[in-house]
Amino acid sequence: MASSPCSNSNFDSGLEIKTRSVEQTLIPLVTQITTLINHKDKPKKSERTLTAIHRVGQAVNVAVGRFVAVGDAIASENQELKDEMGQACFEARRGYLIHCLVQGSATFFTQRVLVTLDHLERVSTFQEFVQIFSQFGNEMVEFAHLTGDRQNDLKDEKKKARMAAARAVLEKCTMMLLTASKTCLRHPDCESARINKDAVFHRMRCALEQVIEIVTEARSSGENKILSASICNGIRDFKYTVESLREDLFSLTPQSLTGQLEALVERTEDFTDSAYTGHEQRQSILSLCQLTRQDTQQLVHTWVGVQSGSSKEATENLEVAILKTCHSMGDLRRELHNVAVGRASDLLKVHGEQLPLRALKAAGAEGNLEAVADYSRKLTEQKEQLVETCRLLCHVSCTEPLEITCIHAEETFHVIGPQIISAAQTLALHPSSKIARENLDVFCEAWESQLCDMGLLLKEINDVFEGRRGDRKPYLSLPRPGVCIKLSSEQTSMAKLGLELRLLSSDVDAELEKWDEEEHDIIRQSQSLASIAYSMYLFTRGEGVLKTTLDLFHQAEVLSEEGLQLCSSLRTFSTRLVDEEKAVVLTENETLVALCQQLQMGAKTPVQGKTATFQKVDSTIQASRSLMTVVASLLPLCNKLIRKHKSERTSLSSPQDWRETQHTSAPVKEDTALNGNNSNGFGVKSLDEHMASLNLLESK
Repeated sequence: MASSPCSNSNFDSGLEIKTRSVEQTLIPLVTQITTLINHKDKPKKSERTLTAIHRVGQAVNVAVGRFVAVGDAIASENQELKDEMGQACFEARRGYLIHCLVQGSATFFTQRVLVTLDHLERVSTFQEFVQIFSQFGNEMVEFAHLTGDRQNDLKDEKKKARMAAARAVLEKCTMMLLTASKTCLRHPDCESARINKDAVFHRMRCALEQVIEIVTEARSSGENKILSASICNGIRDFKYTVESLREDLFSLTPQSLTGQLEALVERTEDFTDSAYTGHEQRQSILSLCQLTRQDTQQLVHTWVGVQSGSSKEATENLEVAILKTCHSMGDLRRELHNVAVGRASDLLKVHGEQLPLRALKAAGAEGNLEAVADYSRKLTEQKEQLVETCRLLCHVSCTEPLEITCIHAEETFHVIGPQIISAAQTLALHPSSKIARENLDVFCEAWESQLCDMGLLLKEINDVFEGRRGDRKPYLSLPRPGVCIKLSSEQTSMAKLGLELRLLSSDVDAELEKWDEEEHDIIRQSQSLASIAYSMYLFTRGEGVLKTTLDLFHQAEVLSEEGLQLCSSLRTFSTRLVDEEKAVVLTENETLVALCQQLQMGAKTPVQGKTATFQKVDSTIQASRSLMTVVASLLPLCNKLIRKHKSERTSLSSPQDWRETQHTSAPVKEDTALNGNNSNGFGVKSLDEHMASLNLLESK
């Protein structure tokens, strides 16, 4: 067959094809039709073929099937190409069905998740919540893969950015929904807890509706208005208008040019009117705006002169005026960029220490409502600074995807700030509530995560401005896996294991807070284990300090070594116990030793290939989960025994003085943490036990 320009993967057919899946499957068909068009031996067929291509091209996004039908008809009339054309039609038809399946599935699952979300919002008991949240979690994982596929398939970078923003909201809000709902169920009469929960549900619905808009290609006029109002776009359009005078002196009027400039200068008021803009920066922006006005006026004067008589000197003067106007506009853009980026950098440095968040946590844990109110005002001021800075960054981003990311960051700070405050108020009203404390921690983590995202956004904006922009990393399906793990089934497994590891680390932390012996070796080592397990959970989301699978395996070795040290401390502790108690502790300790050795051996075993690597990652996290399950069950047992012997004033006390216990320990059976053998989906059983454990803790 003759070669064709359509044979490459990025053909330009003049058709508006919005997704890569359709584009790729149309390549064979368009190649065949192009060959027929260029077939000199059959000139009578060309006109019919061209008409067919034109007709189908207009409707390619809504009726690819019609395109295939035309190909079938052409194949039947050209026997020498029948086989190749038939195969091309088959491939195109299959591709179209795949495209419809991806789009239809995403829409279907969005609606399905919305229904489950409604059910979840109306639950009134922990048991009902656990059942529906388990279903919701499984749906979210599958939905994440579908939207991830859809995002990667989109050719429009603006839509891809909107999809990435919506998926980021859904990812972060899933854990918020879990803790906010648990807090509301535990404290049903607490108004701040209800406000906190309602805000999460509202944001998730907005994100799901945005996914529907993108998938169904519905238009969002509000966002378009925001993007069109950015200063960077205004400067680009103004310079284009000025430069167009080289080609056509009568394409516009002087009044329209000066009006365009004034509209642009008006937008700079977001910078000059800000209370956070320094005096020198404000004066610099105002001076550059005035210089641009002067250069534009000179341009208009020269332009009018050229219109009346186009001498060589007048034409050269016009060129100079155009260059001066564009140069002064470039200086203005550079100053605005420096102001926005400089302010963002300063804010990230100042707020990196998270002082208001720490203070809110401490005040809430102390039940100090007055202090919570005071630090809430400081956090609100920080939020307003960040929101305004994101708006300024949007002005200077210069690409629509980055502008959309800035809008997403602005909305995130605007929403999470009040949510942190409501969570802190709830904790202050119920300072002994472990659930309320966990909820506040989750929202604070989301705030810190958004600050990190803002740092990355800042770097991208700088790269674009300085011409260093490289390919942006794709936003992986949620929950995000570690490096080199991309398959949907693998991500699903990773998400389930990661969540269980996260809950186990929370259980261990909750148990340790009930111990009176703050300096006990068992406490110190268990705290270290919980911290390591949490970092491994972050890896399953593509976050945290562990960046590669090698990092994960090394961390697993550290976990096993710390676990063996805990085993040594438990053996020492058991020597102070009576026979029956000693036997129970040693039995559990032997199990823990075996799990540590198993984890250590697995982490050190070399593997090659992606499949083998994933299997090793999966087994490593499973082994870590089993290890943490035993630790979580041992802690309440040891604490109970310590308190028992303390109260009985026996000789089995440790060398350190046991301080008087103030609380009665929970029964060991009821306070046991997650079941390490759980394997039913998103963690129905483990999550149920997690709820029961926390509920029991709260009721004491």
